[in-house]
Amino acid sequence: MHFQDFEARVLIDAVAKELASKSEIVAPSWSLFVKTGVHKERIPARADWWHVRAAALLRTLALRGPIGIAKLSTKYGGRQRRGHSPPVFKKGSRHIPRTLLQQLEKAGLAKQDVKNGHKGRVATPKGISLLEKTSQKLSKSEGGK
Repeated sequence: MHFQDFEARVLIDAVAKELASKSEIVAPSWSLFVKTGVHKERIPARADWWHVRAAALLRTLALRGPIGIAKLSTKYGGRQRRGHSPPVFKKGSRHIPRTLLQQLEKAGLAKQDVKNGHKGRVATPKGISLLEKTSQKLSKSEGGK
């Protein structure tokens, strides 16, 4: 069973646990206090949100790569409430995905590439292998789904 066949949330949570064991993927000290974009009112509720976001980025790179920081900030954007004025769409943080992609590159799970004139980051064979192995573990634990 391929990683594309799994529900995204289930796979991302499992991959996040795998990434938490890697020494290169470490939440910076400022991640405890930062919002993920101007459209958010509070910090993330999950304590392990850094690893969850890293897993989500790795899955996105494997499915849609090459993809850049601007597209990722748009993906993680949302509606900003503005009181009496109508809400507007705002992009998410660019610093968070940039830092995470640099950590994924250091771990050997992502790399910079150019395909068909599109420049960005893609998942390496090692990164895709991590997704595939995790999906295999999930399919065995679920009894073949």
